[in-house]
This record gives sequence, C-alpha cells and structure tokens, in this order.
Amino acid sequence: MADFLTSTHRAKWIFTPQDLKEKYKAANHRAKQMLEKYGATRVDVDLDGSLAYPELQNDPKDNAEKHSRSKPLKIDEEQLLRAFYEFKIQDVCDAFKFPRKIQATALIYFKRFYLQWSVMEHHPKDIMLTCIYTACKAEENHVSAEELGKGIDQDHQVILNNEMIVLQSLGFDLIVYSPYRSIDGFIDDMEDFIYSNNGQLQLLKDLNETAKMVADKMMRSEAPLLFSPGQLALAALRRSNEEHQVVDFERYLHNTLSRQHPARPVPELTVYLNAIDQLVNNLVTPTAADMKHIDRKLKYCRDPGSHEKSKKRKHRSKD
Repeated sequence: MADFLTSTHRAKWIFTPQDLKEKYKAANHRAKQMLEKYGATRVDVDLDGSLAYPELQNDPKDNAEKHSRSKPLKIDEEQLLRAFYEFKIQDVCDAFKFPRKIQATALIYFKRFYLQWSVMEHHPKDIMLTCIYTACKAEENHVSAEELGKGIDQDHQVILNNEMIVLQSLGFDLIVYSPYRSIDGFIDDMEDFIYSNNGQLQLLKDLNETAKMVADKMMRSEAPLLFSPGQLALAALRRSNEEHQVVDFERYLHNTLSRQHPARPVPELTVYLNAIDQLVNNLVTPTAADMKHIDRKLKYCRDPGSHEKSKKRKHRSKD
C-alpha cells in the first residue's frame, strides 16, 4: 500500500490558500483574454486529447459585436459553478451507489482539473462525468462510459473525449488519499484508548458514521487541497465527537501526538483543525435557481452564437 508521506498527492497537490487564489485567478484571466481576442472561450477536445481553440474572426465588426455582448465570469462565479457541480458529483455517485472512496477521488480530480483550467474553457458538467469515470477506473470499480452516460442521460462520447485532457491536467497522478481510511484508523485507535466495552463500541460506530458524513461535506470545500487526509479525518472526528461525546478529544489528541508525532504540539494541530472547520462552515451549496444567471453568462462566453439565437427566439415570440 502506497504511503501518503511519500506520495505525489503530498508532494504536488497540497497548497496554501494563496496558491489556490493565484491559480484560480490565472485560469480566469486566460479565459478572459481568450474572450477579448476571439469572442469565445470554448475549448473543444478530440478523443486523442488534442484541443481546438476559438479562431480569430475575419470580420472585425462581427468580432467587436461578439466582444460587446459576452461578459466573462468573475472568479467568485466560477467558484459557485464548481461548487454546484461538486455537489452533483456526490449526487451521481449516490445514484450509482458508488463507495465513498470513488466519490472522494472524483471530487479531488475535479478540483485539481480546475486549478489548471477555467470553467469558461471546459464545461464542468462534462468534466464532472469524466472525473467520475476516471475515478471508477483508478479505484478498480469499472463502469463503462456508456453505462455512466445512460444512467444520467448524457452522451457517453463526451466522457471519452475528455478523458485524455483530464489525465493530462492531473499530471497522470491518479493515486489520491481521502480521509475515510484515516477515520477508520483513528476509530480503531480510540477503541484501545477508551478500553471500549460493548456499549462504547456502538458509540464509536455512531462516531465513525457521523464523521464520514462530515467528511463528505468537507470534500466539497477547499480543505482537500490544503490539508492532509489525516488532518481532515481528525477534524471530522472532532466535529462528530461534539455531537456524540464519546471521548475526551483534547486528551486523545495529546495521547496520539505523543506516540506518533512527539515534536508537534497540540495547539499547532488545533489551528489546522479550526481552519478546516471554518471551511466547512463557510461551504455554500448553490441551487439550480442560483445558477441560472451564471449558466447564461457561461453559455454566451462559450458559444456567442447562442446569444443571437436567443434574441431571434424572443423576437419571434413577440411577433
């Protein structure tokens, strides 16, 4: 079994909050420049992973008109759109009854992809499906693209077309670590810590299940890009323990760190756990109604011709 400490996950995919801001800003800026220059932002992908970018229009007047009517998404609008589709990833995984590990892997792939790209370049609805498909293959729970597409009424060819660009954007780093295995490990450790009897074993079971539900929510925040799976697991268990009151959590942290990381003080770890809690508290789950305006802007950025079609439809309806 690979180890997180020596993994590419730890070496390449854990960032600071400032790192994330800069990456989101750079992707948004690139898409804005594309919109200003070409009047569109959509990047088409062929099955072999080759990309087709928008082309400069020969007619300067037509180009100017496209620029004037298409407004780029703001960084916070991109964030809301990603959050909406991260929730959708969990919905799709639940519908297929995929295990939590696949759901978490798909979410991490999705998050990593949009550190490289703007939603204006690649629509998250398409990338979401390819991330789920790739996660199933990586976790050896194979579901065909046809089956996945049919299950949610989407063209399976879109899933396959985006596979190579997703793999390339992930740097082919497909082994990822989620907090669920760590939660199980800490629960086993707690059994010894509290010298559990039968009654307490049931309490630990409840603690475990609630912690995993907390972790489900955590996976939709930026926490998986900022903290290790062990830190995420402890934050989820601490939050769960506030509800179930199974262990003296502060004492458990002191005990665990003294055995496993004697050089790390508990207050330092507590700062990390508090930061994770804050990310979960601030998590927003946008609704389809919230997305209406952003979806319309995204559509006009990616396909400016849709704006003219919409205007013609409105004109005909008035007639």
